[in-house]
Amino acid sequence: MRVGVPRETWPGENRVALIPSAIAILKKAGLDVVVEQDAGAAAGFPSSTYTAAGATVSPRAEVFSTADIILQVRSVPPEAGRLRRGQAVIGFADPLGSPDGIRALAQAGVTAFSMELMPRITRAQSMDALSSMATIAGYKGVLMGADHLPRMFPMLMTAAGTLAAARVFIVGVGVAGLQAIATARRLGARVEAYDVRPAVKEQVQSLGARFVEMPLETADSEDKGGYAKAQDESFYRRQRELMLKVVAGSDVVITTALIPGQKAPTLVTKEMVEGMAPGSVVVDLAAERGGNCELTRPDEVVVHNGVTILGPSNLPAMVPNHASQMYSKNITTFLSHLLGKDGGTKAALELDLSDEITRETLLTRDGDVVHARVKDLLGAGTRA
Repeated sequence: MRVGVPRETWPGENRVALIPSAIAILKKAGLDVVVEQDAGAAAGFPSSTYTAAGATVSPRAEVFSTADIILQVRSVPPEAGRLRRGQAVIGFADPLGSPDGIRALAQAGVTAFSMELMPRITRAQSMDALSSMATIAGYKGVLMGADHLPRMFPMLMTAAGTLAAARVFIVGVGVAGLQAIATARRLGARVEAYDVRPAVKEQVQSLGARFVEMPLETADSEDKGGYAKAQDESFYRRQRELMLKVVAGSDVVITTALIPGQKAPTLVTKEMVEGMAPGSVVVDLAAERGGNCELTRPDEVVVHNGVTILGPSNLPAMVPNHASQMYSKNITTFLSHLLGKDGGTKAALELDLSDEITRETLLTRDGDVVHARVKDLLGAGTRA
């Protein structure tokens, strides 16, 4: 069996699915590895390091034509004409946001797995690529905010006087939010944070930040996977009213609220931005899904009333070396989970659908879209 790692072609995507140090693990499992020329160059892994680790470096066409398993950061949209029936494909596939891409994978006849759909259970933690990338995003988002803010984060007592600490407000306390809190605190900022899930209050306080409490009904705010659940518009309207004062008093606001497969909820309105002091910054980590800020434009810098709104759509690709290192660990651990005793993969042989990890990540098989949630999104006609 051969594993293929093509160079990513998504605009601005600098990550690579497999780093050289992971090749030994796959070779020990009986797999050969073929990597496209310069696949890891943008992440700081030249082709020579793959060759030294025991991989074959080949042109793109050969990677797709000879590999039994394709590892990618982004597997959708699939590359027309390169995939073949019987191949296994693993990567981020955006199945709940762009289900038509999954139909295309089914039509190609491949067995596709989605890294986004990894269940949040203990034995899958080392495969949880969403959490890994959210860690990178939370860290980098704070640095972007600090870079654009016309003042420093820490309180400094100098001969020229005392400089007050910057006030940072984190909206959404998932993995990205927690990392943003920790990073902002390390930089010396005064940090406040809010999440619709009251259960995260202790996590916020453990990092030295103040949890902002709002008189809202939040009993049904979290799903079984630990993600925040979407609320109705009346809830978000009331939430925005209560957040207005906190946002106005902040130097940097970082929003991280995402609902898998849905448009990001609008949490920071134009009115809120206009209440912020000139020079303040909003960093919208939900820009790829439309943004939490009403004024966000993906991958653009918007200045409104002196307030800078940043909408980076792919922050992990801005830290490609460590992002690739973490993703490579996630995807190779997942691949090891799928490996059969003979060195083949269950994707090519017989899938154990009684296993939650395999069942929940499997998207397509034998020309069909087989994941229940994706099938519901596509409706009728899920067969290639």
